[in-house]
Amino acid sequence: MWYDIITRQNYFSHNQDITSQHDGLAMGAPSSGLIAELFLQHMEHAHLACLSHKHGIIDYFRYVDDLLLIFDPKLTDIQSILTAFNTLHSSLHFTAETERDNTINYLDISIQKTPDNLTSSVYRKPTFTDSIIPYTSNHPTQHKYAKVKFLYNRLNSYGLQEQEYKHELNIIHNILHNNSFPISPQKHPHNNTTRLQSTQMTKRKWVTFTYTGKETLYITNAFKHTELKIAFRTNNTIENLLKQRNPISDKFSSSGVYKLTCPDCHKAYVGQTGRRFYTRYNEHKSAFHHNNRTSNFAKHLHDNLHSFGPINDIMQVLHHQRKGAHLNTIQRFHIHIAHAAGTHLNDDHTIFPNKIFDALINLKTPHTP
Repeated sequence: MWYDIITRQNYFSHNQDITSQHDGLAMGAPSSGLIAELFLQHMEHAHLACLSHKHGIIDYFRYVDDLLLIFDPKLTDIQSILTAFNTLHSSLHFTAETERDNTINYLDISIQKTPDNLTSSVYRKPTFTDSIIPYTSNHPTQHKYAKVKFLYNRLNSYGLQEQEYKHELNIIHNILHNNSFPISPQKHPHNNTTRLQSTQMTKRKWVTFTYTGKETLYITNAFKHTELKIAFRTNNTIENLLKQRNPISDKFSSSGVYKLTCPDCHKAYVGQTGRRFYTRYNEHKSAFHHNNRTSNFAKHLHDNLHSFGPINDIMQVLHHQRKGAHLNTIQRFHIHIAHAAGTHLNDDHTIFPNKIFDALINLKTPHTP
């Protein structure tokens, strides 16, 4: 006999009530979701077997706060089941949605009941749009293709009938076309052997790069044959794009990385300061006038009888940045550039081989934001 009633139930758990019974945690605490899940699993373990036997529940599925039930209508009805579930705990409140025209939607699956079996198709809400990260956007390729992989994986894992399969494939092609993706033949999923081999590989350490363009991919290729796994993050979020940035009224009034260029031979000294650029310029100027050998730039001018120029002529602000590890990295990078050009005045012991810096310098087409 076919069980001709399928029902979906939503429950609403009042996290504040639940978590208040566990060390006084309030709703919104980082652990509230985990505690709510543990609580629900406990309720299922304590009551589900009895409810299934008493109310003729054939199958029970749950994902977060969505339940899918299949039950025998000859033994019970949806109202009885709903009443039983709502008496489990005062902090749990369930609502029910029954099938319509032998169809019910659960998550992103639409389940249709036929006289012989169940068939499925992909369900999309009426508010669905075909917008994904555009192919032309400045995002890591992995991020852009993650959604594409998901669409194809769902297509091949839901056991769709031929007609539904073709319909879903056509929707996927439309989504790709509308977001400027090239539509290429679908790749077959990896077999079990490949998956087994990947799980047996040595555990690797993950590192994160902020994606700024193709330069980032060029750099990360240097780690391809290492034990490091690369992940990307982006900073071109809506929040950052809309954030107002106050322009710096005087570029020499802040701190960061600077370059002092000899006005006579054009050799350069790259330095950093956590104070104002004005202050650091005056220190180099004082070292020049008093023949103080603590400044490499002043030492070069004295040794070669070169002149010391005004701040707007010889000092260039390379990067505005506060004091810290990031500032050190930026300084080393610009020293590397000056060294590669053969114009540096910094101490040689401050220069080390760096494949990442070399990759950035050797890029033929630099990224422009």
